[in-house]
Amino acid sequence: MSKSLLLLVSLMTACVMVQAGDITGKVTAGKGPSVVYVEAVPGKTFPPPSKPLEMDQKSLTFQPHILIGPVGSTVEFLNSDNVAHNIFWPSINNNKKLGHNLGTWPKGEKRAFKFDTPGIVPLLCNVHPEMSGYVIVTPTPFYAETDMAGDFKIANVPEGAYTLTAWHEGFKTQSKPVKVSGETKADFTLSK
Repeated sequence: MSKSLLLLVSLMTACVMVQAGDITGKVTAGKGPSVVYVEAVPGKTFPPPSKPLEMDQKSLTFQPHILIGPVGSTVEFLNSDNVAHNIFWPSINNNKKLGHNLGTWPKGEKRAFKFDTPGIVPLLCNVHPEMSGYVIVTPTPFYAETDMAGDFKIANVPEGAYTLTAWHEGFKTQSKPVKVSGETKADFTLSK
């Protein structure tokens, strides 16, 4: 191969390589984990996960309490309790037109639902009103759940300017602009 051809191939490879960085930070909010995610990227869509996510109903709780997945995710809702359960959500991001009721089913059965709208989905059970949980449907596959100290890391985010959003149960959601270039830091303090 000639030197000029090698140089051309090297230049073309360098042009198509996308640089990526990590977003790290801390969310200060109430007890328990928070969720941090990159908002929609204009002109960019992402394929949904190839495998369904699972939310179990076990010991009269939703497990996990918070389930995170990008738009297009299918969630399988399993009933592992010895009693019948119902799952419904009154809204997605407070839009009541997007509320849905999956019905009631016995132990061992699953019901699946594909979430095509990003947002916060509060889960409830008509049979057991003390049960609650959340599905957080993110606009992109770039998200993280904080540890118990509030620390998070979103890895391999393509370099560029984005809006980063933090959510915590019972607190106001907060968004801020970030410019990802290598290691990027973003902290949030959420209020009620």
